[in-house]
Amino acid sequence: MAAPTQAVGSGLLETRGLERILEALKLLLSPGGSGSSSLQITKHDVLLATLKSNLCALEDKLLKDPQWQKLKLLRDEIANKAEWPQNSADVTWSFASQALSLLLCLKETMVRLAADFRPPKPNPRTPEVAPALSPDTLSVSQQKTVQSALQFVVTLGVCPYLMPGVGVPLRYRTEFGAVVQDVVCLDAAPCAARRLYTSCRALLSAAQHASLGSLIFCRHFGDIAAGLCQLGFCPTKGKPPTPVEEVLTEEERTLCRGALRDILDQVYQPLAVRELLILQGGPPQSCTGVKTQVRCRAPAWLRRLCGQLLSERLMRPSGVQAVVRGILEGAGAGAAGGNDAEATAADWRKCDSIAKILASCPQQALSPESYYEHVCPQILDLFHFRDELTVRQFQRVATTTFITLSRERPELAAKYLLQPVLVPLHRCLNTAEIPETDIVPGTILVTEEELNGCIEDIFKVYVVGNEPLPVLLDSLLPVLGLLFSLYCFTQQSVSHLRSFCQEILLWILGKLERRKAVASLKGFAGLDRAGPCLHPLCQFRAAPQGGIMITIKEATRDEDEDEALYQKVSSEQSQVEHLGDLLSHCQECGLAGDFFIFCLKELTHLAVESVTESEPKPSSSPSLLELEQQRALLVEGQERKLLVLQLLAVLCERMSEQIFTNITQVVDFVAATLQRACASLTQETESAVESQTLSMSMGLVAVMLGGAVQLKSSDFAVLKQLLPLLEKVSTTYPDPVIQELAADLRITISTHGAFATETVSVAAQSTLNKKDAEGKRGEQQQTRHDRHMEEMAQSRPETSPQAGPESDAARTPSTATHPRSASVTAEALQEALVSAYDPQIPTRAAALRTLSCWIQQREARALESGEKLLAIFLENLEHEDTFVYLSAIQGVALLADVYPEKILVDLLARYDSGKDKHTPETRMKVGEVLMRIVRALGDMVSKYREPLIHAFLRGVRDPDGAHRASSLANLGELCQRLDFLLGPVVHEVTACLIAVAKTDRDVPVRRAAVHVIVLLLRGLSQKATEVLRDVLKDLYQLLKYVVRSEPDGVAQLHAQLALEELDEIMRNFLFPPQKLEKRIVVLP
Repeated sequence: MAAPTQAVGSGLLETRGLERILEALKLLLSPGGSGSSSLQITKHDVLLATLKSNLCALEDKLLKDPQWQKLKLLRDEIANKAEWPQNSADVTWSFASQALSLLLCLKETMVRLAADFRPPKPNPRTPEVAPALSPDTLSVSQQKTVQSALQFVVTLGVCPYLMPGVGVPLRYRTEFGAVVQDVVCLDAAPCAARRLYTSCRALLSAAQHASLGSLIFCRHFGDIAAGLCQLGFCPTKGKPPTPVEEVLTEEERTLCRGALRDILDQVYQPLAVRELLILQGGPPQSCTGVKTQVRCRAPAWLRRLCGQLLSERLMRPSGVQAVVRGILEGAGAGAAGGNDAEATAADWRKCDSIAKILASCPQQALSPESYYEHVCPQILDLFHFRDELTVRQFQRVATTTFITLSRERPELAAKYLLQPVLVPLHRCLNTAEIPETDIVPGTILVTEEELNGCIEDIFKVYVVGNEPLPVLLDSLLPVLGLLFSLYCFTQQSVSHLRSFCQEILLWILGKLERRKAVASLKGFAGLDRAGPCLHPLCQFRAAPQGGIMITIKEATRDEDEDEALYQKVSSEQSQVEHLGDLLSHCQECGLAGDFFIFCLKELTHLAVESVTESEPKPSSSPSLLELEQQRALLVEGQERKLLVLQLLAVLCERMSEQIFTNITQVVDFVAATLQRACASLTQETESAVESQTLSMSMGLVAVMLGGAVQLKSSDFAVLKQLLPLLEKVSTTYPDPVIQELAADLRITISTHGAFATETVSVAAQSTLNKKDAEGKRGEQQQTRHDRHMEEMAQSRPETSPQAGPESDAARTPSTATHPRSASVTAEALQEALVSAYDPQIPTRAAALRTLSCWIQQREARALESGEKLLAIFLENLEHEDTFVYLSAIQGVALLADVYPEKILVDLLARYDSGKDKHTPETRMKVGEVLMRIVRALGDMVSKYREPLIHAFLRGVRDPDGAHRASSLANLGELCQRLDFLLGPVVHEVTACLIAVAKTDRDVPVRRAAVHVIVLLLRGLSQKATEVLRDVLKDLYQLLKYVVRSEPDGVAQLHAQLALEELDEIMRNFLFPPQKLEKRIVVLP
């Protein structure tokens, strides 16, 4: 039983020793005398006096206090092992030496405590109890004490002894640092190099304990690394002996080099990268004077060393991420994010510099290929981070690295970056070889995650990067057909990949050479089947998570051949339609016009081929195989011709009249039309449609030559391409008018417009008139229809109200449409009054609308029957149909605009009546009428303020919850418009709102009460501080109460919105915006 007791006692003594060391540190770091003088010399003296006083106090405590004897013995033991001088003529070094000794004592004590600690076994009866802490755990206050000691040690024992350009000088950090830099005595023993070596070795020894190591490296890693760089790597050859050479041996320098590499491997890698970049420094700067506050540039040996160490960080596993995080976290986008994360994302220069670093092969790499083989997979991983705080920066860095590497090393970029991105798509091309093991129906070749990641990465690299480099374009060309097939599949249902595919296709079609872009469109349309496309055994399928995957097709059975054929035809048709949708976005760049011209030329070519193939070939006896081949070629030609016709139909339907963007396209279009006309003349297959098309195209040329377009000399060079075709038409076309026009156009083009016949002018004017006539035809038809309807309305016979709902519904809108065609007659008024009681809902609603229209137009005969109209409207308020009672509400509101005092009294009486007289629904409809009246009255509502507010306040006490909520809503609308006139009743309104919000049992009523405050603050805006001056505090307390105690989430939301409005009002009141304006006064 003695052993446990002895262990417990030993642990207790060690714990007391730990506390004693921390007390010693506090005593050593305690502030001294007054340092309030502003003179620099006084600050120096105060600092030195404080350091001496604290050292003397610590020595006295260690010598005289018997409870501190064990600490003194431990300190002496550690000092003897360390073998560095404890005392010096320089007070700053003596102070730093004592602090280092105490830190080493603390580390030794914590190690012993951790070694003697035996955690008790957990009690199964209380599993929720936290396990016992290790006795070497420091509390928050103890950690602060240790951090203060570390700061003194680094400030007094490391930073003053760094060479110029190594690390950040003390004088640029804090005012205290500048004072320390001046009071350090470098002439006293030990020398500066030995002091720096002692401090770094002692701090590294203390950092061997995990708790102390985290405190040391978290704040002071950069200074320790700078000291180790200077001690281990500062060159000594080629210059006279320095203190470093005199004091430090080669073995000690080797130890410093090893220690530097050890701590670089030990710490958080982004921290190491950031500190190395700081040590490496920036561009050369002047350091001639201290007053300029400009740092000296780092020495050349240090820049080379930091570059080498940074390259080693980069070549480590996850080194790319460490470099990116190290640079970006230093800008404020660290693990905790911060307010600067968005600003860092916008700092594209920083992202570009990171990309240049990653794209540059370091000298330590064996070869560029080995470097990129190691780094490129890590660059690809940057695209797939899901951390919201860093995803934007990482993706920008990855995209910029892609672009930079593709520009500088295209072969390696294609091999190690682009090919891995496009692997899922290459796997499913018809040019790829699918393994036999995968050719099983239903086998998934590309999973949903792979396809999503592939498409998103392509979008980020190509579209977001937006650099049309040749290697990027060439890498994407083989998979364009597959991307278009995927785009067509996404059109069948909702898919997030649709926009990605569309943007990718539009981007590359706009960046490609026009010839390659048109060739790609041919492949999309099915006119060129030689290009890569989706493998015939593969198909797109909907994935379980809502995405898309690529699988092996199911085998087609004999009975499903018809269905497969139907699916093939419908798929081809939908592809053409989707291609038309895609080209509708390519009109401005001219690609749609070029493809349309290509289709016209292809149609002419196919027409010529079909006639040639249809001619009988002299053959004695063709074999069966030859006949089959001829039939196959004929069918293929017919399919191609139908496809071209379908393409032209879709393009004509989807494209606008601005499909042609330049003269060249217009000339190509006319040339294609002329070629088709010449081909039809050769084949003697002229038709009326082709004749009209030819006339239209030649008229288009006449319009251009007639001055509709300002032609240049280069434009005439393009127009000269039409001369041979026009000559052929002028000599061979059977129509003499077209012959003459073609000849005259040829003369006009040849003379660059210097000579133009009357035929050209007539053709141009005819074409323009035809276009204007087509545009005006719709307007004329609409005008003729309106005139016909007006004549019918004026000449319709009088019919009885019982003629039916169709006749009434047809009559009443005509009256509303043409209200001032004639004054209201007594018969028309009587008819409308009778129709207002019609059982047919459309007739009744139309009559109410007509009466409302007459009131709005101030028709005298209608206003004379104001009481009858009011009774009709009020009676229809109780109707259950929405169209009827809304028309009645509108009528009462318009009538109140004419007789406000008389109507408001009746309405307020109805609003205050109980359930026995009117239903709650009717009373709420009356409330809606009152609100419309309030809006119509505008500023004149102040005259009726008292009866309206009192009626709404009485409505808040109604037993019906819906009516209470309606009254509160109306009260809020009214108070929002009263502004300063709310002053006399503001206390009543506030008391009502507070009582309802806190005590009402119905949730909608409480919501309405809080919403009234929102409306009130929003309506008064900056005037709230004056109007609500006496009750603003009560409203604020009510809102805070609702936010804290209200169980209903909607009411809490309303309260939060009101608090935000109040916050904005008070901010503008306390801190009004500064207006930069000049006022010019003209003196008399």
